[in-house]
Amino acid sequence: QVQLVESGGGLVQAGGSLRLSCAASQRTFGIYYMGWFRQAPGKEREIVAAISWRVRNTNYADYVQGRFTISRDIAKNTIYLQMNSLKPEDTAVYYCAASKYGSSWSEVSRYDDWGQGTQVTVSS
Repeated sequence: QVQLVESGGGLVQAGGSLRLSCAASQRTFGIYYMGWFRQAPGKEREIVAAISWRVRNTNYADYVQGRFTISRDIAKNTIYLQMNSLKPEDTAVYYCAASKYGSSWSEVSRYDDWGQGTQVTVSS
């Protein structure tokens, strides 16, 4: 099991930027994808972006494409989510997750390990 710890959330005005980090505390051998998900009050958890740990392929949900960038630093066992041009509808708890599966990068059920989440609030 991989322990994941997110940081970097906070309150920002619409149009602003935030950078989230997710550190994996154990060996990442066997991880195929690492992803960022979010969950707003009363809504289901949804994919934001995912990155393949070894080959660095990236995937994005349509609603963040062009505004958010996912990246990873293997030496630090850390992934990042740079969020620009934030909108009030981006307000949610953001979760980092790890998957051993090489397909279905956007499905919650394919991720085995989750962080505790970090709150992102975008004011209008």
